[in-house]
Amino acid sequence: MPRRLMPCRPAPGSAARRMPGTSWLSATALLGLVLLPACSGSPRSANDLTAPRNHLLAEDRGASGGEDKLKGGVNAYLWRATLDTISFMPVATADAEGGIILTDWYTPPAAHNERFKITAFILDRRLRSDALRLSVFRQVKEGTEWVDSAPAANTASDITGRILSRARKLRADSGNRDD
Repeated sequence: MPRRLMPCRPAPGSAARRMPGTSWLSATALLGLVLLPACSGSPRSANDLTAPRNHLLAEDRGASGGEDKLKGGVNAYLWRATLDTISFMPVATADAEGGIILTDWYTPPAAHNERFKITAFILDRRLRSDALRLSVFRQVKEGTEWVDSAPAANTASDITGRILSRARKLRADSGNRDD
């Protein structure tokens, strides 16, 4: 005959028995959690709770242009030229304030057994050749796995040259203004 599992009470004197004062401690902890938000430093009205508080609306989080007097940001021409030049690759992350562009892996249509990834760092607000650092990563498919492989020696420098040419053209098209 199968045995039925029935709930049982802990034996008197066992550790599973409720400790005296436990409900008081639970109630105090719950009351503390409820009252904790009331300790904020600023008074709030009912309208403050529903109004959005986006402090970033007053700040320009995009590329700040080529002027040296600006606070933060990167050279707008280098930023735009980099995005234009590598636009054939899927962009994974682009942070204009930090000057970083990371692409995802891109497989050229003619070569199914290799893929590329680019990391671009824009290091200055001025349009200079040393304000751009570019890294190109390459992987080759061996069997079912992707294996790291060095790209051609001139790949990064060729792409950098195209980006700088595009940035100079963008600047010339804007009347050589840095704003």
